[in-house]
This record gives sequence, structure tokens and C-alpha cells, in this order.
Amino acid sequence: MGNIAHVPSALRIVALGDSLTSGHGIGAARAFPAHLQRRLDAGGYAYEVINAGVSGDTSAGAYRRLTAVLDSDVRILIVMLGANDGLRGVPVAQLKDNLRGIIREAERRRIAVLLCGMEAPPIHGWDYTRAFHVAYEELAAECRVPLVPFVLMNVIGRADRMQRDYMHPNEEGARVMAENLWPYLQPMLRRYAPAAL
Repeated sequence: MGNIAHVPSALRIVALGDSLTSGHGIGAARAFPAHLQRRLDAGGYAYEVINAGVSGDTSAGAYRRLTAVLDSDVRILIVMLGANDGLRGVPVAQLKDNLRGIIREAERRRIAVLLCGMEAPPIHGWDYTRAFHVAYEELAAECRVPLVPFVLMNVIGRADRMQRDYMHPNEEGARVMAENLWPYLQPMLRRYAPAAL
């Protein structure tokens, strides 16, 4: 993906997620990792973005496939999981355990983590929704990783940025997701590779 995929020395950023990452309905070439790649290329950053999104995946499913996903020269892991956990009413403690395990394994491999907050719809009660929201803040503080509060900000509720199912972003929505991520990701890039001269 992107213009620098052929560069042998390119460092990798893995976007680990579900259909919001994989590009459900629009394809990987229009999903937010592709838009991030374009931002990186424009800025001269020698990174290759790997789209490791699997539609329908949960935090547990992503945790199970983590080893294979990180089995390369990955420097940054974007963790965008939880939407399906919230829809299914997965216990918040279980969600946190899975995300914590993903973060710890990445740290063990000396991979920096960017955690993206998700929200649960109030179909399982407001107490669950509130606990779900707070879980990301608590986990980011516990693991000392940067947190994107809500990557779907200015996407959810916008008909011009959502597909007809009102659950998945269209290409414009995916572009906005990448813009939402960028202020949190950019400072992390400088730790590993400065912008090209």
C-alpha cells in the first residue's frame, strides 16, 4: 500500500482493527490506512502502512492473530478495536484484558502503540456504555500510551461521510479518520525516522 511499499528500508506501521480499518464497503485502497500512507508520503516519512483490519473482528480475535501481524519490521502499532465488542456486549473487563495483552506484546517487541478510543451504543444500558468509554482512558493511563479519544469524531452522524448502513465510513469519512489520527501519530514518527531531506 502506498508509494513506498517497494522501498526495502521502509519501516512499518500496522493498523490493527476491524471493518473500520479494513475498508468494508469501500476497499482497502480507500480506507483510512491508505489515506495515512498518502500523508506519510507527502511528508517524506519512509514508512509503509500495513492494513491489518479484518471485518467483524473483536479485540479477542485481533489478539489471537497478533503474532503474525507483528512478524516484520513494525515500529508503530495503531490499535483500533472494540466496535464489535461494544455491539456484542463483551464484558468491559474482557475488552481491557485483550487490549492490554495487545499493548504489552507490542511493547515486548519494542513497538510503539497508538490506542484509538471507541464507543459502545447504549443498547446494553448506559452503565455499560459509560464503562466502555472510560476503559480506553484507564488503559491508556495504565499502559502509558497515547490515546486518540474518538477516531470517528466528525464522521459518525454525518451522512456525507458515512455509507448507507450508517455504520461504516465512506472514503471521505476514512480521510477524516486519518486526519483525526495524524496529530497523535506524527510525534511518534520522529522517534524512529525523521522526514526525508
